[in-house]
Amino acid sequence: MALIDRYFEGKTAAISGAGDGIGRALAQRLNGAGCHLWLSDINTETLADTCALLDQSSAKVVSRRVDCGQRDELFAWAETVARDTPHLDALFNNAGVGYGARFEDSTEKNFEWLIDINFWGVVHGTRAFLPLLMQSERGHLVNLSSIFGMVGIPTQSAYNAAKFAVRGFSESLQAEYLQSSLAVTSVHPGGIQTSIARSARTDGSGALTEADERDEQFKKLAKTTPEQAAEIILRGTARGKRRILVGWDAWLIQQLIKILPTGYHWITARITND
Repeated sequence: MALIDRYFEGKTAAISGAGDGIGRALAQRLNGAGCHLWLSDINTETLADTCALLDQSSAKVVSRRVDCGQRDELFAWAETVARDTPHLDALFNNAGVGYGARFEDSTEKNFEWLIDINFWGVVHGTRAFLPLLMQSERGHLVNLSSIFGMVGIPTQSAYNAAKFAVRGFSESLQAEYLQSSLAVTSVHPGGIQTSIARSARTDGSGALTEADERDEQFKKLAKTTPEQAAEIILRGTARGKRRILVGWDAWLIQQLIKILPTGYHWITARITND
């Protein structure tokens, strides 16, 4: 029996952003392992599609529409989960959105929209579910940052800000809960074949690019499938890893940062402009 199946069989987990991409792949893999799931997404149609893919005969699957940019909705979700189970073995703060614009072209509305979901969604989700996680014999808090939480990229100031913040938040909690039953993991995917580019907001010159074109360009670069990402994340979670890199590109960028910690911008700026 694989590590993931052995570790998660009979356990409980909540996943935000489970309507597609990595969130859906996590749900499918955990469901296959016999893990009881509480799923959320802002899109009820894609969330229902995810649930339709799951075997609900041997493991519980409960879904709820949640806007992770809204604190009250996250706390209300946690309250409903607490009525179903006395503890939670894992929380995957996965929900996220994209926004591309040079800072001078960015709007406060779109900048704050991304921060509310990608950063505050993680903070509020963690606070809402922490009591349930602490009731587990060994709880896992898994926060989805990004390789963009380790490297600055032109036109991604909002996304970089949020993902760097998720990394810092997670690493602070790793220190705080070092001697406790809670394991905290910061996940840094590279390019994953999801719909994030298609659904991203844009301003400035980026707004001239159609969603289909953005999606096509992104998926030419993104070589890791959501299923591959879920496998890596869940193996790392089961092992209690504090940092998980997902994809060869994430590993490559980490090496670049080690070699050129303050000089890599010359490379990322050139690649982005090209």
